[in-house]
Amino acid sequence: MPRRKPGTVSRLEGPNELNARMTATDPSTHSAREQALEARLVELETRLSFQEHTIAELSDALAEARMEGARNTNLLRVLMEDLGKMRNALNSSDPASEPPPPHY
Repeated sequence: MPRRKPGTVSRLEGPNELNARMTATDPSTHSAREQALEARLVELETRLSFQEHTIAELSDALAEARMEGARNTNLLRVLMEDLGKMRNALNSSDPASEPPPPHY
């Protein structure tokens, strides 16, 4: 196997082998690695918190939209019933059953 410079990765070397080699050869890299992992963890936790907040806002907006849809459905039902009553009242009026105009 050809020798390589310290810190370089061969194509066949996986992350576990690289981590073991880096911590075995350079103790200061271990703390730098831990700091990098800590920073990444903080970033992921921040993203997760933001996503949870966004999901809660979207859930609230969806619930309000559903309630508004239900109110609109009920309003439309009432209006359609009123329109049907008006149509029935207009269609059922027979001109012969109406009283004569006032000038007779």
